[in-house]
Amino acid sequence: MISLTNVHKAYDELVVLAGVDFEVRAGETVALLGPSGVGKSVLLKHINGLIHPDQGDVVVDGQSVPHLSRKELTRFRQRVGYVFQYGALFDSQTVYENVKLGITDDSCAQDVGYCGVRVIECLELVNLSPDVANKYPAEISGGMKKRVGIARAIAGQPTYLLYDEPTSGLDPVNADIIDSLVAKLQQELGVTSVMVTHDVRGAFRVADRVALLQDGRIRAMGTPDELASSDDPVVREFLERDRQGMIGPNGDR
Repeated sequence: MISLTNVHKAYDELVVLAGVDFEVRAGETVALLGPSGVGKSVLLKHINGLIHPDQGDVVVDGQSVPHLSRKELTRFRQRVGYVFQYGALFDSQTVYENVKLGITDDSCAQDVGYCGVRVIECLELVNLSPDVANKYPAEISGGMKKRVGIARAIAGQPTYLLYDEPTSGLDPVNADIIDSLVAKLQQELGVTSVMVTHDVRGAFRVADRVALLQDGRIRAMGTPDELASSDDPVVREFLERDRQGMIGPNGDR
């Protein structure tokens, strides 16, 4: 379980989070929506301790993340897979080497046999064939790079998966593939997931609950149906703006 309580974060005079309360139950996927620049990624990075709050607390499985020692934080992060917005693959390393970096247990990472099997398992879980392991990032498509990034995030068999804009920059077909993978991994691996996204349609497809971050706080949180039927004018305006953005000048989607 993930719980953020009264979390504040500011950079000089810029207030990003102004008292965020946010909870993710074990085994569910929560999508975090909000306008660009509102602080969604900042909130996500609080969960695995990449950013510490100025005020408030972040508790995961009963542990206060901001108060963990360096050694405790290292152990904690072994249970958290992080999918970066642009994949963050190392161009000079093969797909195999990139995915292997996600194996967080030192003894497993040094076992050549284990690594070979685990990398292929992870590639297959994200619907990539074993031959992709020998390619370099420059030799694969943008959608495949995103999937390799997810494969790396699950290589260490995490309890939690944090996705930072996993469909950003992708065409609708590849975005749908990534959304389907998020749902598949929750079902097959039983992970607890938080997905930061700007894609309302994708969020409503894969998330158990959806939260809207607005003006430094969680403005609304509930099931997709609950948000879709919300009477909150801010929520309705955000969803309507997204819907209009999906419709072209001739009414095409």
